[in-house]
Amino acid sequence: MKYRAPRRAAGVLAILSVGLLAWCQGASLVQRAAPKAELFNNPLENDPAAQRAGAKLYKRECSACHGESRQGSRKVPPLAQPEVYEAAPGTLFSILRNGSLTTGMPSFAHLPEAQRWQIITFLTQPR
Repeated sequence: MKYRAPRRAAGVLAILSVGLLAWCQGASLVQRAAPKAELFNNPLENDPAAQRAGAKLYKRECSACHGESRQGSRKVPPLAQPEVYEAAPGTLFSILRNGSLTTGMPSFAHLPEAQRWQIITFLTQPR
């Protein structure tokens, strides 16, 4: 019985630590991406067919959260902004592949690599 309080305190401390970590990481996923991700280039960059395919994939995979016009919502960031379409393609690829537990962004590693690059080709075109 006397060990219950320290265990409970440790549990509460762990929960608070995770919450604090998430709060401190207020930077966007683009800003938090690993620097080495910037080294990867989009093999489909400037390909009109890839951009059209990416638009279809975006509508199917991303628009439910980020909106048809990439406008975002109260809890989901907009994708129609310079930070996204000026980001290094490898950074966006890393975000799609890994997702983020702290923000609720799912991983899209289930999509073939070419389809992820098509989405990135679509996202990097300013609206």
